[in-house]
Amino acid sequence: MRGYVKRVKQKAEKLSKEQLLSLLETMVEENESLYSVLESLSTGLLIINDDFQLLRYNTIVESWLPFSARLDDIQGTDVRVWECIDDEEIAAFLRKSMEKEITNCSEDFSIVTSGGSIRFLTITISPLVSDGELIGKVILVRDITEKRNQDVLLHRMENLANLTNLAAGMAHEIKNPLGAISIHIQLIQKALEKARENADKLPAKKFVEDHIDVVNEEIDHLNKLVMDFLLAVRPVKAKLELKDPDKLVESLVDFFKPEFNKDGIEVDFTESGNGKRIMLDEKLFRDVIMNISQNSLAAIKSKFENKKGGKLSLYSCEKDNKYLLKISDNGCGMSDETLAKLFEPYYTTKANGTGLGMTMVYKIVKEFSGEITVDSKEGEGTAFILSFPIPQKDVKLLSSEER
Repeated sequence: MRGYVKRVKQKAEKLSKEQLLSLLETMVEENESLYSVLESLSTGLLIINDDFQLLRYNTIVESWLPFSARLDDIQGTDVRVWECIDDEEIAAFLRKSMEKEITNCSEDFSIVTSGGSIRFLTITISPLVSDGELIGKVILVRDITEKRNQDVLLHRMENLANLTNLAAGMAHEIKNPLGAISIHIQLIQKALEKARENADKLPAKKFVEDHIDVVNEEIDHLNKLVMDFLLAVRPVKAKLELKDPDKLVESLVDFFKPEFNKDGIEVDFTESGNGKRIMLDEKLFRDVIMNISQNSLAAIKSKFENKKGGKLSLYSCEKDNKYLLKISDNGCGMSDETLAKLFEPYYTTKANGTGLGMTMVYKIVKEFSGEITVDSKEGEGTAFILSFPIPQKDVKLLSSEER
């Protein structure tokens, strides 16, 4: 069709009125056909010029991006597309692409819908070329929410596979309290039987109270075990969003640093500074960092016994399209046996520990599609390395100088 129109254009002066009308009808039909194709796409589409002013779009893009104005009202005007988008991160991404003349890039975003749910989008900017010349850009918007949800469901199914081990550990844990309760109730029953045989003369008051106190303590213990078990087996309800992990870690370090400094422990954080975002739940991510840091605090205090010399270091970087966070201390470290059982439910070296803290850390990291490894030497210290995938696509950015 394009070649046909060009040839006709060269001979337009020689065409009759009927031929021109026929050509116009053909062009209208072709245009309507292209419009139908655009509207049938399941991908949102914005066609813009080099100044990011809207030339054309399809209807579905308006339902996916949070526009502050109707696209019909800004089409063909001097308004730049990013100026009428209500999401700061998406607007900044488009503005940066224009200012730095980036013609080929892609990035993932999470937005909150009017109903309060989270939607995940991939926005891709590609060059718009005509006759070998760059005349604008094409912005593609894809909804990847279902894929993200499927990934989350898969991780939750993997977590539930550990339920058998948790149940076995729970059965083992409740046997001792139940045994103690049974013994002390039997002793009370025997004392009451003797009292009936001895003219209903009850045993000493303290004798009965001591047994009842033990029973109550064991009941409390059982209740705590059950609550911890429910916490361990309950699926992690993560509200995953794209967040800058360095900002969250920095705020956490500022929060717990005074507690460490009070005990003469130095704390430092060296961040990657790349501004990359990862999929995480802010509250659960905080729980992971706080749990690990509190374990480090206990290990450092155990080694230095309130003397100066303790240190907690946090370091983040990007490697192989993953965000890495290393949390290391120079505390007492762990034995090979402890290291091997660290993430097993109900395993603890603390007198009042539940043995579920690191189990929850492991579950949360897996919920974020991440990995956690531990390196520890007894008497020297421990290092936790958290690894999370960076969802942005690894696409080469082409500047105007490289075109």
